[in-house]
Amino acid sequence: MNQLFYGDNLDILCNKIKDDSVDLCYIDPPFNSKRNYFQIYNNLGKEDAAQAQAFIDTWTWNELAELGLREITQTNQGYYTRQTIELIKGLKPVLGAGSLFAYLINMTQCVNEIQRVLKATGSFYLHCDPTCSHYLKLVLDSVFCGGGRNGDFQNEIIWSYHRWTGTTSHFQRMHDIVFFYTKDKKDFVFNVQYEAYSDKSKHKAKRVSTAAKGKVIAQQYTNDTSRQKAMRDVWEISYLNSQAKERLHYPTQKPEALLERVIQASSNEGDVVLDAYCGCGTTVAVAQRFNRQWIGIDITYQSIAVILKRLEESFGADILNQITLGGIPRDMESARALANKKDDRLRKEFEKWAVLTYTNHRAVINDKKGIDGIVYIVTGKDKEDSARVVLQVKSGKVKRNDIATLNSDRLREQAAMAIFITLEEPTKPMRDEALASGVYHYELLNRDYPCIQIVTIQEMMDGVARFELPMTRDVLKTAPAVNTSEQYDLGVE
Repeated sequence: MNQLFYGDNLDILCNKIKDDSVDLCYIDPPFNSKRNYFQIYNNLGKEDAAQAQAFIDTWTWNELAELGLREITQTNQGYYTRQTIELIKGLKPVLGAGSLFAYLINMTQCVNEIQRVLKATGSFYLHCDPTCSHYLKLVLDSVFCGGGRNGDFQNEIIWSYHRWTGTTSHFQRMHDIVFFYTKDKKDFVFNVQYEAYSDKSKHKAKRVSTAAKGKVIAQQYTNDTSRQKAMRDVWEISYLNSQAKERLHYPTQKPEALLERVIQASSNEGDVVLDAYCGCGTTVAVAQRFNRQWIGIDITYQSIAVILKRLEESFGADILNQITLGGIPRDMESARALANKKDDRLRKEFEKWAVLTYTNHRAVINDKKGIDGIVYIVTGKDKEDSARVVLQVKSGKVKRNDIATLNSDRLREQAAMAIFITLEEPTKPMRDEALASGVYHYELLNRDYPCIQIVTIQEMMDGVARFELPMTRDVLKTAPAVNTSEQYDLGVE
């Protein structure tokens, strides 16, 4: 059964993933870029900035970093190699207690857990850029090759691409780095990939399976193999521009062609593929297409919503019955736990979860004060023929004035309706205030809806609160359907 976890990947790796259970792990973690990344939505109105913050790639030195430092440097159980401990100790006076050191501590903890969960024949790919690649290589060497561990560095893969940029004061930065490590020096899965000698060749690259020691055990040829060579460590794969068919307008989305090479090279059908920073789900989508089992983890509910939508659109609704979901609130206790998270990275996660869950993932996450989400309802044939419904989520004590304020926000935003989602039970004065706000007449169905609706988390858990707004517009780009009967080659023509 495939698994999709919502939550902090370090916690999930430590407590949910067993030792020696994963064949291949690929991660595309934050790069410590000190940037905010935004998810882009379908443009549904001239006045709407159709985007919302997806995640922040800015690290700070805080209690979590202090705790991680103590865990690594003061462990007495051999959980970290001596080389890892000495590396982190040595970096402390060099980097100081700042964002870069906090980032590297978190990455060291995560990579150490990934090494644990990999099978003896497993492989690990870490996707990064020159921002921190030199430090991350040191961390990877210490984790995989230190302390008597038998791991090995295999490749530094360069993903080379082209994209439109303006004039700069330096050479154009047009590549990412992917480090490839194995848990064992010799005994690991590797299926050699082939590529054409030139881009002009019409002969597609084919796959050759090899045993761990490099002995060829199977080959597939249908064209002139004299025009093919073993794939290099420089991969020229197109960057996903704004018009790319597979682009979902999720920040940092990587092309499926990149993951196809990784998954085909370092796993076989039925193997378990892990992505601990799965974002919009490219790794799990490609793993599913190539008949691998998979485990995905992400800390933002926006990502979980995008992944579920992507898989359903690509593989059909039945795929959702084949996924075990973890970390998503299923009762009031877990909902309260999410609302009370102290981690700054999770400050808005309760609101995002409530908005996306109630609207069946059809809302735009909003960053304006007082408005946590927006749904667009159809009022005519064109995109401009839409009306907005705003949503607000409260996890603390609620009162009548909250409804009056929301109604004022609704009028200011020129929204047809507003929905108030509350963790606590609303009072009678609140319900009276909502009733006094009036009704919205939806002409296409000749039906009236309350201008203010109150929904409780308990009602959502019990299935009582149903999303019953008029016809809504899709706010996320649709993922292309997959023909699972097709056979795929990984080379270039």
